Amino acid sequence: MFYFDDLNGQKILRSDFLDKYEGINAFFTTRGINEGDILSKSDFAKRILTPEQTHSDHIATVDEREEYPDTDGLILAEPDTAIYLRFADCTPLVFYDPKHNVAAISHAGWRGTAARIGVKTVAKMIMNYSSRVYDLIAVIGPAISMCCYEVSDDVKNQLLSTAKNTKGLYKERNVDLKKINARQLEEIGVHTIDICPYCTSCNNDLFYSYRKENGTKERHFAVVKIMNIK
Repeated sequence: MFYFDDLNGQKILRSDFLDKYEGINAFFTTRGINEGDILSKSDFAKRILTPEQTHSDHIATVDEREEYPDTDGLILAEPDTAIYLRFADCTPLVFYDPKHNVAAISHAGWRGTAARIGVKTVAKMIMNYSSRVYDLIAVIGPAISMCCYEVSDDVKNQLLSTAKNTKGLYKERNVDLKKINARQLEEIGVHTIDICPYCTSCNNDLFYSYRKENGTKERHFAVVKIMNIK
């Protein structure tokens, strides 16, 4: 379940699916919060990294690099390090493996969703960190919901082709990106999934919406920090 919280006087959104784990601090910012408001290096983490997002399905693991060009998914295992990605209608996918203390954020717009970036992120966590699908927790953050997301027939068909069971994923030409991503994950064995109820277009007072705001360049963030629990 999602709930609002306060961080340094700023309104953020959290999922209680992650609250019981000491190894991760994960949240979504709301409208009007800038990077510097909550992500000051001195206050938040020793390293704070963000990739150059291009609506790709490219996923990187955090290492000594400071820059991650053409990257829409980051996997993090380094303590006292934070990552964040930018959103305004696209679907934020946050993953956590409590057994290995590894987390990830992926950016799933319709292109990333059609390319199954969430499934590919899980596959990379399995390959690089020996994660197991049944241990993973997935948190799907605020994004445009089916009520406000009408697409072309071509886009709809591309999205629906990524799931075996498409029941409840669309209505006429409207599609549900959050549920499509969740269905993709369920079909590979990820069953602990929290889906945010907030639509970024309907709740434009809380979040940025690319569609409703005619291509706004403003963004809210999905943020993950791996904690040093030794």
